[in-house]
Amino acid sequence: MDEKIEKYELLARQIEALVHNETDETGVLANVSAALHDAFPERFFWVGFYQQRNGNMLRLGPFQGPVACYNIAYGKGVCGTAWKEGRTLIVPDVELFPGHIACSSLSRSEIVVPMYDDNKVFRAVLDIDSRRPDEFDETDREWLERIVSIVAGELWQ
Repeated sequence: MDEKIEKYELLARQIEALVHNETDETGVLANVSAALHDAFPERFFWVGFYQQRNGNMLRLGPFQGPVACYNIAYGKGVCGTAWKEGRTLIVPDVELFPGHIACSSLSRSEIVVPMYDDNKVFRAVLDIDSRRPDEFDETDREWLERIVSIVAGELWQ
């Protein structure tokens, strides 16, 4: 079996145990971002959450990595576009993404997974950046969507 898949399987079980019966949103998102960052330190440069807190804006939530942008508008950048389109976005080269918001010039590729509660109401995005171009693939998408589903199911059921 692929080493990356094995890591994701272990990580998904770890996160499931980590968030089980936890209701503090900040604490859960902080620990999940730490677990993701620690699982793939050579791949994941920045891992964090942007949460919908006031209308059509995402606000910076818990994260691991260097400082980040505070606000992202609906439909703007990769995070706002993933929210608007309601789907995971994989960006092989952030320099080629129209309207990319450069919080760090070291970021080269990105994956963003929207998060919804049990009523399909948008709540947040999981945002992961890499220093390497073309770092994310369908395996990452599949497993990160599973992890987001575990977290959302625990927090917003």
